[in-house]
Amino acid sequence: MRVSRRRLLLGGMAAASLGHPFLRLHAQQAARGFPFTLGVASGTPRPDGMVLWTRLAPDPLQGGGMGEAPVDVQWEVAHDEGFARIAARGRATATAALAHSVHVEVQGLAPGRPYWYRFTALGARSPVGRTRTAPAETDAAPQPLRFAFASCQQYEQGYYAAYRDMAMQPLDFVVHLGDYIYESSWGSRHVRHHQGGIPTQLGEFRDRYALYKTDPHLQAAHAAFPWLVTWDDHEVANDYTDDVSPRSIDPAQFLAIRAAAYQAWYEHMPVPASMRPTGAAATIYGRHRFGRMLDVFLLDGRQYRSHHACLAGRSASPLADCADRLAPERSFLGAKQEAWLANELAAPPARWTVIAQPTLLAEADRKRGPEHGYWMDGWDGYAASRTRLLDGLAANKARGGDALVISGDVHAFWAADLRREPQGPAVATEFVGGAITSEGPSAAGVANMLAKNEHLRYGRGDKRGYAQMALDARGCTVEFRAVDDEKAEDAAVAPMARFAVERGAPGVHLEST
Repeated sequence: MRVSRRRLLLGGMAAASLGHPFLRLHAQQAARGFPFTLGVASGTPRPDGMVLWTRLAPDPLQGGGMGEAPVDVQWEVAHDEGFARIAARGRATATAALAHSVHVEVQGLAPGRPYWYRFTALGARSPVGRTRTAPAETDAAPQPLRFAFASCQQYEQGYYAAYRDMAMQPLDFVVHLGDYIYESSWGSRHVRHHQGGIPTQLGEFRDRYALYKTDPHLQAAHAAFPWLVTWDDHEVANDYTDDVSPRSIDPAQFLAIRAAAYQAWYEHMPVPASMRPTGAAATIYGRHRFGRMLDVFLLDGRQYRSHHACLAGRSASPLADCADRLAPERSFLGAKQEAWLANELAAPPARWTVIAQPTLLAEADRKRGPEHGYWMDGWDGYAASRTRLLDGLAANKARGGDALVISGDVHAFWAADLRREPQGPAVATEFVGGAITSEGPSAAGVANMLAKNEHLRYGRGDKRGYAQMALDARGCTVEFRAVDDEKAEDAAVAPMARFAVERGAPGVHLEST
């Protein structure tokens, strides 16, 4: 399947008709030779700057169409949307080694304010993006923050109405929790289709990212706000753990695939050069501070984790239980990342701590009836690792009382109290923000999980969408926003449920549905 220039143009026209500046694609978007077909993005905001991203790709779904020659790319950052007052400018080089992507690490800007940016290359100018620096850590009065978090955007299973809605919200930043692309085709009632089969080579992963990034609503959300991003499994292979996957159990073969996938991820994300992979390894976890209001700990739940326990075959899907899942040496994050997180949690905190990680952290007995059954690809397969994380929050009272976990992966909306013991007090509160498009669990399955796990306070798997979180000195509110029909290009998006968490009193309080 090839997305034609006419289809790209029609998509841009449809977005433009919505009237929001970040839903209007550049008028040249479908013109032959226009290099900015994949839009622009910013990410990893700091008090003095951020990363700006674009990729030159006049023929985005056929390798990019740029050849081997390096290309000069000019960039500008302005105080205003009209670029009357330039705050910073410079030049970068787009090379074939990075698929002619550029990652500009801007410095010297003022904290806690918006900026606008654009690129120029090959005689063309990119769409304009808006970004924002993080607040200064020395702010006397911590400022309220509002951000969105999202995951799981299987291209074939729906349109990105959730991103259209997100682009029009008053947000400071966006957190993407993984499954940005899907390597495989699955599900029912496909409304559009992947190009090619399951990618295993670098060029194939590049084309898959390009396909997803041609979507105008995804481009709009990237252009509207800076993003923080981590990955889960589908950026490489479903249910992979460290150096094997159910599809490729030979480590050498799989690590070659992982190296290609990580490289393509870096080429298409607004992340700094410190996250550029070396072969099959890349360090992407880290702490991101937003003034004195918020610390975001962005975690990598795939690269370092122990292999699955309790499973006789190669699939991680069957529900299982055994003593091995409780083994103390098992880790979801890997020893080095666990040690880093423990050290960070012991440091002086901001008012709120958000742990951003790929999948449901709360225990979830999923088997129907009196028997116990757990999904081994989730945190339940790494119970000791989860205990160490919750113990760390409990031991550091300043963080534990105001700790929030945001999660993705499971294609459903969840709100949960996180407890060290089944009947113990909550030490943190978790919210899972649904899926942008990926098909969710059955109503019966969700009802069973709610019935068997009383700390799961809310669950819904029949709607797609994302979540917004607002933080201030007194409390936190979370809103689940749902798409009425992800299979419709003009689908409406509206609030579905709203929750509150008080500072110093972890636990879910449902305000409205």
